[in-house]
Amino acid sequence: MRKVCVVGTGYVGLVTGACFADLGNEVVCLDIDTAKIDRLRAGSMPIYEPGLEPLVRRNVSKGRLRFATDYAEAVRDADYCFIAVNTPTVEGAGADMTYVESAAGSIAQHVTRDVIIINKSTMPVGSGDLVSEIARRNLRDPRHRIAVVSNPEFLREGSAVKDFLQPDRVVLGSYDQAAARRVGELYVALRAPIVITDLYTAEMIKYASNAFLATKISFINEMARICDQLGADVKEVAAGMGYDKRIGRDFLNAGLGFGGSCFPKDVKALAHMAGEAGLHPQLLEAVMKINEDQRRVLVDKLVAELGGEERLRGMTIAALGLAFKDNTDDMREAPSIDIIRWLTAAGATVRAFDPVADETARRVLPAEGVIYCGDEFEAATGADAIIVLTEWKRFLDLDLERLRAAMRDPERGAVFVDGRNLFDPEEMARLGFRYQGIGRGNGKRRAALFGPEFD
Repeated sequence: MRKVCVVGTGYVGLVTGACFADLGNEVVCLDIDTAKIDRLRAGSMPIYEPGLEPLVRRNVSKGRLRFATDYAEAVRDADYCFIAVNTPTVEGAGADMTYVESAAGSIAQHVTRDVIIINKSTMPVGSGDLVSEIARRNLRDPRHRIAVVSNPEFLREGSAVKDFLQPDRVVLGSYDQAAARRVGELYVALRAPIVITDLYTAEMIKYASNAFLATKISFINEMARICDQLGADVKEVAAGMGYDKRIGRDFLNAGLGFGGSCFPKDVKALAHMAGEAGLHPQLLEAVMKINEDQRRVLVDKLVAELGGEERLRGMTIAALGLAFKDNTDDMREAPSIDIIRWLTAAGATVRAFDPVADETARRVLPAEGVIYCGDEFEAATGADAIIVLTEWKRFLDLDLERLRAAMRDPERGAVFVDGRNLFDPEEMARLGFRYQGIGRGNGKRRAALFGPEFD
């Protein structure tokens, strides 16, 4: 049984630790946040992630997973030490490496045998050298040998457990190829391709992957704006594009842009690194700008349907979904934050509902002008308009006639702006909604289907 220490119990660290324990290893998850460790020891999850709680509980009960706040306890017998701490963005879009540096130094001070330090957090290219230097300076017993391996994570919030256990690939980078292969042994049971390369290349693979996916999202959102003006339907455009194997179907869903803890931070960080190297990352800057502008598209559509921004004052808007995506309570960089701030600043009241993110939302949304509701129908009660901000699958099963009936003026004022393109425009019109999607072509689309007399 291999002994593994994971430093950090956020999305990456907790999922990594629980999954390695489930693969039969002895794992200690370490965090200096005593309250978080107390919650975990009591069986309470600090994050919402489908499948994670039963995974943690099962491996705790089998004695393969435990939690600690003391480095000496966690690191003492470890063969592998994963660093999975936060690397927040600082001014200028660089990464704050304070937590990484602290973890690397503390690990080195408490090792009692040869150990491999694995960088699991997303870190700037060159961070492996930094961790190696810090570990070398802090190593108390020079007889012990420390190797550093970069093992970037590719976990999606909402499907992180599945992504860990069924990865597309495992990336490992190190100057010490033997150490990289030893880390690879931890993943052999997953039967996934293992890519072994040098440190810098492994670190770059993570940034390049996320930047490319973010680019696909911004691309289809740019196409959506053009579709709205020319009368095409972006969902059909994306479907037609996706049959081309060179393009693929994934990440071609037009909407409100990307959010969360990875894409915004990683694209900014990569652009920052490029700038520091004397380059001008024009594509990355365009990706970020398109994403920023996309959030305003929904508000502009809502304002147009209501007859002008001044009409927002005194109106009630039902917001369905708050988290940056479905199956998570994460509000980091969520489009809902900017959109709801704009609406409340204009004098509107927002009646908001999210299946799991209410508690998180209260910490980041305006204290005034936002009412949290228990379900979609409570949110729609007395509303002048409904907006969809998160692609929760449960919204697809809504009784839409009941939803419309709950609004203030369902016969004349059932404005519905679908920021995630969950619904069919023709069906929504049949149900009596004044429906707007993202890139669905609006009136020009109806004219293209049925002739100009329907425009």
